[in-house]
Amino acid sequence: MKQLIFICLIGLFTISCNQNKKAEQTTNQSTDEFAPSGDVVEVIYFHGTQRCPTCQAIEAETKSLIESSFADAINSKKLIFKIVDISKPENKAIADRYEVAWSSLFVNDWKKDQESVNNLTEFAFTNARNNPDAFKRGLSEKINEFLAN
Repeated sequence: MKQLIFICLIGLFTISCNQNKKAEQTTNQSTDEFAPSGDVVEVIYFHGTQRCPTCQAIEAETKSLIESSFADAINSKKLIFKIVDISKPENKAIADRYEVAWSSLFVNDWKKDQESVNNLTEFAFTNARNNPDAFKRGLSEKINEFLAN
């Protein structure tokens, strides 16, 4: 009887370890699916379904800046701009990766498959609506800093 219990415990432990290994592989695969290829600057604006005027200004001012000042970088694929609705189930994994639960702005520098994450959310909320020129200037400086490296 003790042998049967011991065998059952070993079986449960083995199954548990295999499930944890599969979960780790899935996590790594889902993380890799967000990594752009090559050296690139990535601007990601996250938002939910309901957005305040400041949230809307962050998106509008970011989009305006990128379209007017960084068209060449977008066309040459040195800059990627993403708008991610975190209320959609298909965007849950990327929202989890960056630990966002509301409107957020990130400018990330990818070099040799290594990501430098820069959360500009506080800066964006402080400036995008009330001081859009300062917002665009600061965002532009951060993007240019990464493009120059």
